[in-house]
Amino acid sequence: MKRIYLILIAAVAITFTSCSDRDMDTVKPDTGQGAPIINLPEGASQGKIMVKFKPEAASFLDAAVTRSIGGAMTRSGISDMDVILQRIGTHKLERIFPIDNRTEERTRKAGLNLWYVIHFDEDTNLEQVAKDLSQVADVAKVQFSHIIQRSYDPNVRATVLTKQAMSHVMRNTRAINVTPDDTYFNLQWGCKNDGSILQNEDKNDKGDKVVPAVTGVDVNCGEAWKLCTGDPSIIVAVLDEGVMYDHPDLKGNMWVNEAETFASKEDADGNGYAGDRYGYNFTDDKGYISYDDPNDTGHGTHVAGIISAVRNNGEGISGIAGGDKASNIGGVKIMSCQVFSGSKGCDLYQEAKAVKYAADNGAVILQCSWGYNSGLANPISGYSPGYTSDKAWVDSAPLEKEAFDYFIHNAGSPNDVIDGGIIVFASGNEYAAMAGYPGAYPDYISVAAVAADGTPSSYSNYAHGVSICAPGGDSDYHQSPKGKIYSTIPSSASEDGGNYGYMEGTSQACPHVSGVAALGLSYAAKLHRHFRADEFRKMILESAKPVEPYFTEMKVYWYTNASFGQIAAGQMEPAAYTGNMGTGLIDAYQLLKAVEGRGVEMTVPNMYVSVGGTSKINYSRYFKNGENMTFSCKVDDSSIAVFLTAEDNITFTLKGLKVGSTKATVTATDGTKQDFFITVRKNDSWL
Repeated sequence: MKRIYLILIAAVAITFTSCSDRDMDTVKPDTGQGAPIINLPEGASQGKIMVKFKPEAASFLDAAVTRSIGGAMTRSGISDMDVILQRIGTHKLERIFPIDNRTEERTRKAGLNLWYVIHFDEDTNLEQVAKDLSQVADVAKVQFSHIIQRSYDPNVRATVLTKQAMSHVMRNTRAINVTPDDTYFNLQWGCKNDGSILQNEDKNDKGDKVVPAVTGVDVNCGEAWKLCTGDPSIIVAVLDEGVMYDHPDLKGNMWVNEAETFASKEDADGNGYAGDRYGYNFTDDKGYISYDDPNDTGHGTHVAGIISAVRNNGEGISGIAGGDKASNIGGVKIMSCQVFSGSKGCDLYQEAKAVKYAADNGAVILQCSWGYNSGLANPISGYSPGYTSDKAWVDSAPLEKEAFDYFIHNAGSPNDVIDGGIIVFASGNEYAAMAGYPGAYPDYISVAAVAADGTPSSYSNYAHGVSICAPGGDSDYHQSPKGKIYSTIPSSASEDGGNYGYMEGTSQACPHVSGVAALGLSYAAKLHRHFRADEFRKMILESAKPVEPYFTEMKVYWYTNASFGQIAAGQMEPAAYTGNMGTGLIDAYQLLKAVEGRGVEMTVPNMYVSVGGTSKINYSRYFKNGENMTFSCKVDDSSIAVFLTAEDNITFTLKGLKVGSTKATVTATDGTKQDFFITVRKNDSWL
């Protein structure tokens, strides 16, 4: 399926004749008479509004949160604010990002503790509420909340081949000389393309000749897998529909929050989210990840399979970083951050919560096959143009931007494989010469799509804002569903109950890049190398091969209108795309080779623990050949902290005994030693 578009219903005033920055300006000018009001009230969620307070209001808000423990918070402790809250019938004043003592310090440093959502009677005049709130001296911003929506038809399902058609495909697709024994790997031309998926003599079911595939148009998994197949310490957060966590080809590589019971109403680990065993459903605000609603398309599950379907397990497909089941090597983990459920989308503030949740719970790659329409999308073709500049998006989406900034700067760890996070977006499918936001923003990676012969996919956005390209499919051009991308789907999303199917779009190109990035970090973990996020992002963009040699003649395809489907033949000229598909086609092998020669060696980190608290550490990650060794650990002052247990003398559990600091030494069986420091802090919560 082509990329999910998020639209803010009536959030922007756009005419069919203009899409300038001025048109997208939804920020009330700051005249000195009040805080700016972000977005327009038309189409906004009724009965709720978002507010960012000024830093000096934090102590009042903290005190109000403390007073409300055990019940709903309805007052802020700020007198002029509380007058308004009482007048509008406030049901709840809720901090957008819940308190998690593990990450509260950095949350406050980023200013995210100052964002609140106010819930009140839905028949209250929303615009007047915004105006009143903007006059409160302690308010920095007021922002209307909107429901994010998908602009494609949720009744459109993945293309599932009949048994007869599948048998024909499998007979006529040549075996590829690589390890995976996964049943349908030969259909995954995006991973390894030998040209056999679409051959010169092939015809579609209408008897028309197909456009053949070209050998080598893939992300070069064949060579990359000789070096690494994945690592379970790397977590990719999929912001999408819910991922089918019990899919036979995915369940082995799902992220699992061991402290939680799936869908429980109890927050067992204290991270602010109850029952979040495989991730969290931000649309319905609960731990139950859903994927079988009649209006679900299977999009999130399809994306997840491209990244990390269990590889070499004798069934289904191979995820790019799915590990090697036959060799007992785990793949990267998929965390499901559900922002769509059936026909529903979540509020903007819930989307921001999903981004921060991913960073705070271990994800280092944010996989986002969604975004606003391109600012150069053609209204005549049924598309509403989106933002046309970085400033327009930043000014109109401050909460969203702050959440992404938090992920970039706080995901990962300075003591692990990557310090910071990588955000990957789909560029969009509006046939436009500009990527959609947020992906077009320079800090993120925006992915365009190519067909199985290396030409730009007919629908793909290109040029401004595009960072790189990857296989996304182009059945309108190839005239065959085999020109799409094959991956996992929930059985409920297919007409015959199958677990695999074809989709296409920059939605599918995007996870090819996320998968390659995850594979690169897996290799870094194997080599015990550490990278900064900005350094690794640059390496990803440099690990690409030119696509211009594949596109030397005019390309003809069937043009698909957003409202009416296929309507006419379209043409693409090479000159329009030369140099406009980002740095080129992502190459996994190039990235892994770059990992070998860059970054710095990982060392044992200093450890921090509260009095009476515990913390686990696996020392094999910090020594060369550590996976083949065991360890011993000595604490200089055992009155401050002790190591309680050692699982196979590899993973140790530290317990804090009293406030203080002490040196410790870990020794490997080969005699290698590393010193580090343990700091035990007073066991105080933030509130």
